[in-house]
Amino acid sequence: MYTEEEFIIAVFCVVVDEATPLLESKLRSRGFGPRLSDAEVLTIEIVGEFLGYTTDTAIWTYFRRHYRALFPALGSRTTFARQAANLWAVKQLLHARLVRRLGAHEMDLFVVDGLPMPVCAFCRAPRVRRFRGEAAFGYCRSKKQRYFGFKGEVLITASGLIVAATAIAANADERDGVWELSEGLQGLLVGDKGFIGQALAAQLAAERGLRLETTGVRKTMTETRDPARLRQLGRVRKMVETVIGQLAERFHIERVHARDRWHLTSRIARKILSHTVAVYLCRQAGDASLRFERLIAA
Repeated sequence: MYTEEEFIIAVFCVVVDEATPLLESKLRSRGFGPRLSDAEVLTIEIVGEFLGYTTDTAIWTYFRRHYRALFPALGSRTTFARQAANLWAVKQLLHARLVRRLGAHEMDLFVVDGLPMPVCAFCRAPRVRRFRGEAAFGYCRSKKQRYFGFKGEVLITASGLIVAATAIAANADERDGVWELSEGLQGLLVGDKGFIGQALAAQLAAERGLRLETTGVRKTMTETRDPARLRQLGRVRKMVETVIGQLAERFHIERVHARDRWHLTSRIARKILSHTVAVYLCRQAGDASLRFERLIAA
């Protein structure tokens, strides 16, 4: 268990250890280098997201007010926001590096699920100009509501480590996202009824060695599997519900505070990275992967 300041230092150490090879390449083609190092920016973003601050402004304001001594080179809000957005690819590469470090690709049990990411209130959708041609109208079965925006999809290990995540238009078939999420994986992939599809299951098995099973069937179909098997799959799937709950409640991933795809990609990447770093620190402490509430002392 850390104090908040110790937690910031622990995250900075993880970033320096794991991201240094990624930051050694020349990220900027011209001009002066930033006063605030990229490792410091990544640390501020990761910790800010973990503490529940969802926007660049909120994160910058919190660290400017409380931790200026730790980050004396923290300059203007616009400079910080621009530097943070420019690091979107580094965040994705750092996440992939940590996922491999934690042994995700050596595991053989994964779970996939989706969550709504509304761009605005449903009644305002006809007047909103953001993400025109990218966002769409969709329906969330779990919340029983229509919305305008994106559909987030996450693929996790059985212990709750997020292996991959993506955002597709809300009206897209969630089965299409499986190909991007499951690259390089083998074993069993568990999904809900939205991932039912014989063609998809056959292709995943033939091309990737990944066996797709769902936790139930549609009303028009007949279930032939052993009830004990279904209960087992249901217990496995509860882990992704826990992870999505954390992403929604602690990291506020369902709030789209962005005006274009570039910034949306960066913000999703830092939320997923923050979650993964928290899992990494939990493992280092010998605790369960998702016991985030124990990381920082009250």
